[in-house]
Amino acid sequence: MGKNFFHCLFRMVYRYEVVGVEHIPKDGGVLICSNHLSNFDPPLVGVSCPRDVSFLAKSEMFKFSLGRRILTKVHAFPIRRGAGDRHALKVAKKLLDEGHVLIMFPEGTRSKTGDFNPARPGVGFFALRTDAAVIPCYIKGNYKLFSRVKVYFGQPVDTSNFKENKAKPIEVAKYIMTKIEDLKERSV
Repeated sequence: MGKNFFHCLFRMVYRYEVVGVEHIPKDGGVLICSNHLSNFDPPLVGVSCPRDVSFLAKSEMFKFSLGRRILTKVHAFPIRRGAGDRHALKVAKKLLDEGHVLIMFPEGTRSKTGDFNPARPGVGFFALRTDAAVIPCYIKGNYKLFSRVKVYFGQPVDTSNFKENKAKPIEVAKYIMTKIEDLKERSV
């Protein structure tokens, strides 16, 4: 129900479009890694994906009953940012291992300028420790009323070389960010 609501809302208010949805595997674990501009990004990427999705949300958003109920209904779960939240990491890894789709934002927080923030190691951790397909995603637009917002999904990122060489999560996260930047370049 939430997906249908946001789909209609984004179609009317932002005339959103999706490019590259064919790159998302129809089954198995999928880690969608997107740039982060707005609080609307998780539901926008979620309705753009043909599969059900889950995502991490900062724990502060779960403090109030209404927020907690809404976020739980759209398959969000809390993470304490900057604290190495082991419980959230276990939940996320389990979802990917069980073949679900997880949306993450490698920057860890929204960009206030529209430029990319430096990558944080979280997505690299999951790319190295699961067999999930890693799909870069780029959101283009500014979420102004009746403007156009476009979601670009790229081809799966090959992380096998990183796994073989026992790379650090931050190295993989930076590499994934370059794939998101590539989508930005192609979206012009």
